[in-house]
Amino acid sequence: RPDGPPGGAEAALSCFSFNQDCTSLAIGTKAGYKLFSLSSVEQLDQVHGSNEIPDVYIVERLFSSSLVVVVSRTKPRQMNVYHFKKGTEICNYSYSSNILSIRLNRQRLLVCLEEAIYIHNIKDMKLLKTILDIPANPTGLCALSINHSNSYVAYPGSLTTGEIVLYDGHSLKTVCTIAAHEGTLAAITFNASGSKLASASEKGTVIRVFSVPDGQKLYEFRRGMKRYVTISSLVFSMDSQFLCASSNTETVHIFKLEHLTNSRPEEPSTWTGYMGKMFMAASNYLPTQVSDMMNQDRAFATGRLNFSGQRNICSLSTIQKLPRLLVASSNGHLYIYNLDPQDGGECVLIKTHSLISSGT
Repeated sequence: RPDGPPGGAEAALSCFSFNQDCTSLAIGTKAGYKLFSLSSVEQLDQVHGSNEIPDVYIVERLFSSSLVVVVSRTKPRQMNVYHFKKGTEICNYSYSSNILSIRLNRQRLLVCLEEAIYIHNIKDMKLLKTILDIPANPTGLCALSINHSNSYVAYPGSLTTGEIVLYDGHSLKTVCTIAAHEGTLAAITFNASGSKLASASEKGTVIRVFSVPDGQKLYEFRRGMKRYVTISSLVFSMDSQFLCASSNTETVHIFKLEHLTNSRPEEPSTWTGYMGKMFMAASNYLPTQVSDMMNQDRAFATGRLNFSGQRNICSLSTIQKLPRLLVASSNGHLYIYNLDPQDGGECVLIKTHSLISSGT
């Protein structure tokens, strides 16, 4: 979501984030920030732009409301909350060290520092809880369920392994810890209802999905074994049917979360069906690692970028009644692809928008 310090002077954008339901895109630059509506493929409408705060490195909008949260490099410990339609500052808060990331839903506002997470009540901005006992989190990695009826929070529980702490943002208590990966975490995200949590490690080869709040593993997807990658963005579609991952490579991977059922499989009527059943039965007796290899699924669909090595974020959204893959890049462009929800395959690039062609 919002990126930390930009990786290189060539970056046109210092940060960018889709809002909670992917109806809006926010960008931050040296000059200020902009908000765009994502209601059309052909036209990118600028909802708001401000040059009042320079050098913006975090900008987050609350759904399609007028509330926007901004952090500037000139005051990296200060969070500024604005009502942009009225042009007024609602409040500002200062913290003990640099702000690394901010997450919002309609009940909670999360501020993540390297060694602490602050949970505010978004209605009055009252500080409800400070989580201090966290391992160093230099990238500000954390996730907040956008479903305000549960407001689950997830953050790394270890510096050396991929342990996730699941925290209840309502009751302000730890729910459980999930041993998600062997290596350090690179990405975590909730689905829209807060019933699933996806994660990837710094190796970036395996993406896992867990049930919330019990932390049981539901899915395991293999992004590819050829090389380690840095996953920069991990996001569910609003209906939780798909999970999208972008990285520092030129390929965006989309995985399909097939419906899980506990009912017994039907008796196979064909030879291939019988062999498939034998294969499933065999996996019950194999060592865990081998069994897991059998159960890992490859990408359902992919999107090809014409660049690699640049910071980017992805999202899956329905625009003009069709499913789309959206990728925003630090090169200052938004790429929109068509996604075939039945057959998958390669997503077709249908529109490229410049995010910096006017204004900031």
